[in-house]
Amino acid sequence: MKLVSICPSNTELLAYLGLDGQLVGVDDFSDWPASVSDLPKLGPDLSIDMDRLEATGPDLVLASLSVPGMERNVEELVKRGIPHLVTNPQSLGDIAEDLVTVGRACGIEERARHIAREYLDFISELNLRSERVADRPSLYWEWWPKPVFTPGSINWLTEISRISGGYNIYEDVELASIQTDWDDVASRDPDRILLAWVGVRTEKIRPELLRKRQGWPELRAVREGHVDVMEEWLYCRPSPRLLEGALKLGNLLHPELYGNLRLPEWVSTAK
Repeated sequence: MKLVSICPSNTELLAYLGLDGQLVGVDDFSDWPASVSDLPKLGPDLSIDMDRLEATGPDLVLASLSVPGMERNVEELVKRGIPHLVTNPQSLGDIAEDLVTVGRACGIEERARHIAREYLDFISELNLRSERVADRPSLYWEWWPKPVFTPGSINWLTEISRISGGYNIYEDVELASIQTDWDDVASRDPDRILLAWVGVRTEKIRPELLRKRQGWPELRAVREGHVDVMEEWLYCRPSPRLLEGALKLGNLLHPELYGNLRLPEWVSTAK
């Protein structure tokens, strides 16, 4: 099959299924695995060049509503009659279902079900270890600094926080993404601040700027140096790559519980 992915998370999903060799085009932001760097880039995920996409002659295009605004691309795919599949993962369980759905559409359902089981088994192992945590630190995830966006309860990062031995300070808000402000975050005074700005590389994030926010120098996490820059690609893209991020977070919070845990082979050896 000739496949096209128009968002990074679906490109990664295909790679974990061993289907990245069938890709004939990707969006500009897809940067993993390394093999996609040589593929035709079809534009930013919200401004896909549909003429170029159509010219690749795809058998299937993968889109995802986890990217706000992707609906415009989907409407154009429908209008042009281009075969497509739309995912909309909000949870770790949704990603397992997407593995099977995409595998079925690409004719490798049995392999996809096996990978999905291993994926869920690893999540279960992380969760078992998290149940031994006596003191869970509160975590503030920052997706964007101004205006402030952070994940709520209907999001994989709330699950990752739990299975890694912490908890999201906004897990009480039943939204996938919350727009709030610095004063509200400060009122919750998290134990740790985790900066994962969507679309921004880690070297461009400057945690020292948090001290310029009113009242933030007095925050527990800032005072104690518990401000961490987290890789956007390990935490903000709903693909099995989140397992790598969850294990890294577990080792950051509770190395005594997670230090001897290893990623499944199909994750750690993915290209």
